[in-house]
Amino acid sequence: MPGVVVVGQVARDLVLVVDRVPEEGGSTEVRERQELLGGKGANQAVACRRLGAEVELLGVVGTDRAGEDVLAQAAADGIGVGGVLRREGVPTALLVDVVGPPGVRRLLEDVAPAALLTAEDVRSRAGLLQDAGAVLVQLQQPGPAVVEALAAARGALVVADGAPADARTRRRVLDAADVVRADGSEAEALVGWAPRGVPETVRAARELLEQGPRVVALAAGTRTWSPGPPGTWCSRTSARTRWTRPARATRSWPRWPSRCCAARTRGPRRGGPRRPPRRWSARPAGGRTWTRTACGRRCAATGAPEPATGARTPGTTKAGGPRLRGPPASGSSG
Repeated sequence: MPGVVVVGQVARDLVLVVDRVPEEGGSTEVRERQELLGGKGANQAVACRRLGAEVELLGVVGTDRAGEDVLAQAAADGIGVGGVLRREGVPTALLVDVVGPPGVRRLLEDVAPAALLTAEDVRSRAGLLQDAGAVLVQLQQPGPAVVEALAAARGALVVADGAPADARTRRRVLDAADVVRADGSEAEALVGWAPRGVPETVRAARELLEQGPRVVALAAGTRTWSPGPPGTWCSRTSARTRWTRPARATRSWPRWPSRCCAARTRGPRRGGPRRPPRRWSARPAGGRTWTRTACGRRCAATGAPEPATGARTPGTTKAGGPRLRGPPASGSSG
């Protein structure tokens, strides 16, 4: 039984690194060239596998040589490819990344409509989704396929990433997903208006939380805002992570690495089976996972002893549970 199933795009990714991106009519030499397994779905599958999860990929490739190569690469990375469909006469999707100086990137996409999932494709792999512990759904796939995946994944932890294709898909995503993530442009499709700046992004995230998801992560410029311990917000920047209670003071933990920080709240999901007691946890990649459960006990998932002190975060759970503590001030960095 797979721990994680990723529903999304599988593609060949051609990365061209240049010293500068040429102007119209100009040219430049390619300093580095890489041909990789790509597509948002495949990228998420690789990330989950590197974190130690058992991963299955659900997507579409062609019967061409490129399709053979990307499936071989996925299998070599330890990803299950039994859920990937091979479509006769369809070219495998191609993504060309032109990477220039820091902050400069151009993406060219050659994705045939037939290289995307259909509702029938998802139904044919429904057993894979029903057995999964977590399902990651890329919302750039057609709406009917997304809706079918959400229906088949009932009972699993559902993470929806991106912008829904239409209003019907949006309603199903907000009703079924435990976690919703979107960048600045995708957030508009989720909330129906375009957030500008951090205050409006936080307001948009609050609106989405009221419609069903238990965790919402929205990008505002260079920052991603998501809930931390209940009642607070997490701003992840390159320097540090800050858990912020709206309209109140901010507490900072400079030793807690923002790029590697993952946070979640656990509790009953509307329309699904009851989940374990609500808890909040945060984990730096390669470090220990510190958890505070509803019973008030805090422990390290690795079995390491609990530190004597920790940074305190104000607030209680929505259910009136105990106050939560943040990551230990002496936590490892990674």
